[in-house]
Amino acid sequence: MLELLVVLVVMGIMLGMVSFNAIPDNKKALFNDAQRIALLLQLAREEAIVRNRPVAFELDSEQFRFYVRDDTSWQLLNDNDLFRERQFQKSPLLISMQPAPAKPGLPLKIVFGREPVDKPFILTLSFDDATVAVYADGLGHFSVEQSN
Repeated sequence: MLELLVVLVVMGIMLGMVSFNAIPDNKKALFNDAQRIALLLQLAREEAIVRNRPVAFELDSEQFRFYVRDDTSWQLLNDNDLFRERQFQKSPLLISMQPAPAKPGLPLKIVFGREPVDKPFILTLSFDDATVAVYADGLGHFSVEQSN
């Protein structure tokens, strides 16, 4: 009987650890979103060069999406599952960018042109006590750093 009780206690502890790790905390969820954004920004930059048309990344405090410029207007880029509109795991986010965008406020739009060199920027995302930054060097390299 005692052995059965010990096994149940051990299983309860293991189950508790698994369920605790299965629920992402704010920092991990925000970092995962930032990593996804960094990879998609790199892909959007390459898409603009391949399509020979500007591609824009737009985000607000709840979600982000991609657009491509046709002859007269911006069209939602929905012909590719990678560029579909997505919700952030945790929201609403506080968003800032350095250098500051030409049109301050949300939604924030980053446009990639046909040229392989762009202006470097830092996109900062915050939720509660978690903050991450997406660094773009202007040459197509994007990295993510988590603030403590």
